[in-house]
Amino acid sequence: MSLSAIGAALAVIGAGYGIGKIGSSAMDAIARQPEAAGNIQTAMIIVAALIEGVALFGVVVALMN
Repeated sequence: MSLSAIGAALAVIGAGYGIGKIGSSAMDAIARQPEAAGNIQTAMIIVAALIEGVALFGVVVALMN
């Protein structure tokens, strides 16, 4: 396995971990303040999309070498 494939795999694993952590924290926050669920969910989706974008960029850069 080449180093670029390892870099791409690490980017995907990191993104999966980050999005899982965001989802877990958002569910905890919604459980504590159900009235703020809409705002929390919106922020969660935006941050998850940003993480996915960075992960995709990392995979592309890793596989270009």
